[in-house]
Amino acid sequence: MIRVENLTRYYGNFPAIENVTFDVEKGEILGFLGPNGAGKSTTMRILTCYMPATSGKATVAGFDVFEESMEVRKRIGYLPEHPPLYPDLDVETYLDFVAKIKGVPPRDRKKAIDEVIDRVGLQDVRKRTIRKLSKGFRQRVGLAQALVHDPEVLILDEPTVGLDPKQIIEVRELIKSLAGKHTVILSTHILPEVSMTCQRVVIIDKGRVVAEDTPENLSSKVKNTERILVEVEGPKDEIQQKLNSVPGVKSVSIEHANGTARFVVDSELDKDIRKDLAQAVVSQGWGLLELRPLDVSLEEVFLRLTTKE
Repeated sequence: MIRVENLTRYYGNFPAIENVTFDVEKGEILGFLGPNGAGKSTTMRILTCYMPATSGKATVAGFDVFEESMEVRKRIGYLPEHPPLYPDLDVETYLDFVAKIKGVPPRDRKKAIDEVIDRVGLQDVRKRTIRKLSKGFRQRVGLAQALVHDPEVLILDEPTVGLDPKQIIEVRELIKSLAGKHTVILSTHILPEVSMTCQRVVIIDKGRVVAEDTPENLSSKVKNTERILVEVEGPKDEIQQKLNSVPGVKSVSIEHANGTARFVVDSELDKDIRKDLAQAVVSQGWGLLELRPLDVSLEEVFLRLTTKE
């Protein structure tokens, strides 16, 4: 549905993005991650025909974003980080205006507006002036304008910014429900949101793609140790020393100590030492309360791929 090939954009002599390449399959939700200044917004602006690239190629639904931009725009819903709202209009009037400029036929307009208002939870404020809405509701209006013409592709930049925890969960579920019918690119700094919502992740750093895979596979690729959490009731210093003596253990750190002690044990990759750890604890008469493997989080993947340390 979306194909990006060697996309490059220079600002003067500075490459904002360089040879960016990735695909998004039809109906897929792709997480697009990167630190500030990595090139995320530049890439999205090119895909939405907001600005041209210096070189490279990008297509949406088979249409070239440079040569057939009007066809691309018909098929895209875009929510920028700061939604393009008209504060003096009420919600319903604003969405009617957006539906008109996005080509929704007059006979279908009311139904489209009613459906999108219901979908993003704007029923109680549909007649209210946008300037009087909270930041969270304004964000929902921005999401509604991206959806009102039922586009094949949605490009969402920080869609949950300004929302409270309940609203974040609701919008997250809404985005997940779009998979299949819509193809979604989700750019966000909230990494748990990506792991809970997206089927695949592209990580960009300093204008270049540094990783592309599922969140689970990315975690596996950057692992250089097996990590195990062990919670034990007993003297923490002696426990740490005993766990360190188990063959295959590379390091043991204390995560928490308050009556019981929680240890994070790093061991050699592809070596299961859980049985040996349990035996080491039980043989000393200490209480083994928990022992389980720990996955590398998406936050750790992100940091390892975008920092030199």
